[in-house]
Amino acid sequence: MKALLEHPFASGVLPHLLTVGGFLLALFLIARLMSEKRQPTNTVAWLLVILLIPYLGVPFYLIFGGRKLKRLVARKAPLPPGLAGTGIIPSPVADRPVARTLTASGAPPPVAGNRLRYLTFGEEAYAALEEQIRSAQHSISIMTFILGRDDTGRRIVALLAQRAREGVKVRLLLDSVGSFFSSRHFVQPLRKAGGEVARFMPVLPFTTPGWANLRNHRKIALFDNCTALVGGHNLAREYMGPVFRKKRWADFGAVIEGPAVALLDEVFAADWCFATGQPKERLQQSSPPPGATQPAGRSELQIVASGPDTPGDALYEGIIEMIQEARKSIWIITPYFIPDEVLYRSLLVKARAGCPVTLILPARSNHRIADFARRHYVRELRSAGVTVMHYGPGMLHGKTVIVDDRIGLFGSANFDHRSLFVNFEIGVLVHTESDVLGMKTWAEKLLQSCHPPKPERQRKHRFMGNIAEDLCRMLAPLL
Repeated sequence: MKALLEHPFASGVLPHLLTVGGFLLALFLIARLMSEKRQPTNTVAWLLVILLIPYLGVPFYLIFGGRKLKRLVARKAPLPPGLAGTGIIPSPVADRPVARTLTASGAPPPVAGNRLRYLTFGEEAYAALEEQIRSAQHSISIMTFILGRDDTGRRIVALLAQRAREGVKVRLLLDSVGSFFSSRHFVQPLRKAGGEVARFMPVLPFTTPGWANLRNHRKIALFDNCTALVGGHNLAREYMGPVFRKKRWADFGAVIEGPAVALLDEVFAADWCFATGQPKERLQQSSPPPGATQPAGRSELQIVASGPDTPGDALYEGIIEMIQEARKSIWIITPYFIPDEVLYRSLLVKARAGCPVTLILPARSNHRIADFARRHYVRELRSAGVTVMHYGPGMLHGKTVIVDDRIGLFGSANFDHRSLFVNFEIGVLVHTESDVLGMKTWAEKLLQSCHPPKPERQRKHRFMGNIAEDLCRMLAPLL
């Protein structure tokens, strides 16, 4: 071995070949990066990492650099672009500007006849989930980013296993990164009971470059194809549980009944078939019961899926349209605030034009890097007149946008680059004014537990903080 290492080829020619090979690979990746037509800030961030620290940047890009992969889209069942063949009639609000923008970006038009009940705290969300699991007659389909290895996760797995033994068709789809430690032996009781468990885009082994970056962040639970739970809640004790927990995060979701559930079912079916390789026809054997797509209420909802499996960035474009159409007020509630330049400038312009903008963030999130990255944007928005409030009791995980008290958005997407441009996400646009006012009531109640940001220390005392802030903001598109 020593003789091999001392050979002239190993000590002279091999390092040179590796250097040349690495340089050529970096050039190839840069060319590929430029051809992907990403957001400019995302492209610049990856260029800096690849050029300045190639020994880290090149492998990181190969593993985490994927966004819209043509091979993935070709393999994955298309999401419902419209209502053709569903028997669902579009809502009259389909002609409104935001609805038209989302439809043009690939989302189905709004549908009427739904019933909406908000879930505004973790015990309520868990109670709704358990109630639906226990009352389901023929099918339970759940997808989540995180299944916790804790008392909440264990109890949900046990409930699902019980229903599977009773003959209910149970499917559980877990993201392979978010549920890395709970997607194997932890869910074995469900498998043994006859339920099905699938892992979305496993990262080990690294079979396809870029897949590790594409995470399924959607949270959807479907019961008998006629009731759905959607929002920000993961299946872990930080988000929900049967009893009160002081450190539980503040989150937001809803129970939906009516025709919109059929569109959420289509999203689940596409994700499940992609993860398992099963034909879609097998899922459609458990078709909706008669009347499942019939009106259940008066809520007008628009289901918006976003991610690598959609042709555009519907959620992103819908939020831009909502902000730019605002006349009276804008409320944004999010755990992570790292906007791209267009969203950032849109909020600045609205605030300077006199439109009241309220931004509610956790005082300290569970990702310190994201907190550093947001500081520049928060400081500039406050100087433009935006009201920024910090939620104080604990972590805030809810994700909502409310405009003019007449249109709202909630779901799984955060206000950052990853959610808006990379992750598989789901959003629900609320077009019924009474439902939007219900969202506003939750936001105003949340505001009672908020306080203004603490004054920043003088810059001479926060030199290292400034460096950390600038570095995090530069790399924000990769977070």
